[in-house]
Amino acid sequence: MRYIETLHEGENIRSIYLCKQKNSALTKSGKEYDNVILQDKTGQLDAKIWEPNSFGIEDFGALDYVEVTGKVTTFNGSIQLSIDRARKCSEGEYNESDYLPVSRRDIEEMYAELMGYVNMIKNPQINALVKAFFVEDADFITAFKKSSAAKSVHHGFIGGLLEHTLGVTKLCAFFADTYPMLKKDTLLASAMFHDMGKIKEFSLFPQNDYTDDGQLLGHMVMGIEMLDEKLRGFSDFSPAVASEIKHCILSHHGEYEFGAPKKPATAEGLALHFADNMDAKMETLREMFESADMTREWMGYSKLLETNIKRSTEV
Repeated sequence: MRYIETLHEGENIRSIYLCKQKNSALTKSGKEYDNVILQDKTGQLDAKIWEPNSFGIEDFGALDYVEVTGKVTTFNGSIQLSIDRARKCSEGEYNESDYLPVSRRDIEEMYAELMGYVNMIKNPQINALVKAFFVEDADFITAFKKSSAAKSVHHGFIGGLLEHTLGVTKLCAFFADTYPMLKKDTLLASAMFHDMGKIKEFSLFPQNDYTDDGQLLGHMVMGIEMLDEKLRGFSDFSPAVASEIKHCILSHHGEYEFGAPKKPATAEGLALHFADNMDAKMETLREMFESADMTREWMGYSKLLETNIKRSTEV
């Protein structure tokens, strides 16, 4: 097969991909065509079927594996595939592991590293609360390891939620050691909890799309609900500490325009926001650099980063 990240303008290809999305549209002249998003473990590819009713275009839909034949073009600086032929594939013609994006890091190694930070939490109540999720809840652990941290913006792959949570937790541990005023136990627990609602916000791969509750409630609200459910099993957990952890979850996006129900009002909330923002943006840059032509210095304007990004010079 030809991985999406290896495709170049002008090539004629024939390969199997997972159909992530398919819908019909009309050109300005009223002619029907199909918009298709194809996927493999290296990324996604925008594709068009300009003659959807022509010979050689078999019927297929989202989450089908499809053998496509066509020419690679570019549109607005991104590669695109013009599909001439399409055939729905049967089981045995493809290996699912080639089509589902997964973390570059070993998932079990990352989880073991995260457990090291769990063991750093000295307060027995906070330690027990964290372990109620990350040690004792088998269903939560399974979902947490498999979930992504986003649909597409950053860490949008299997193990992405774990990788992002570990990155944020490591930064928060550094912040706590650098700035002694921070309550390390509260901050570490908040870092581990901050995005846990995403196991309910997004469906697992291959869909990796917003659930109904994800659209209606969002991961911060669902994270608070998950935390409250566990807290009901603790008869003597400090209400003040519980509120401070919840505040960190609700404020980690930092600003109302970025979806935060509350702006950070504690030192731990502010530190978590900075850690979350840094890890997300650094991963966005990594993915941008890896997907771009290595000969390009300037990556182009990034809506997320609100600037034109340049690859730094090596000396």
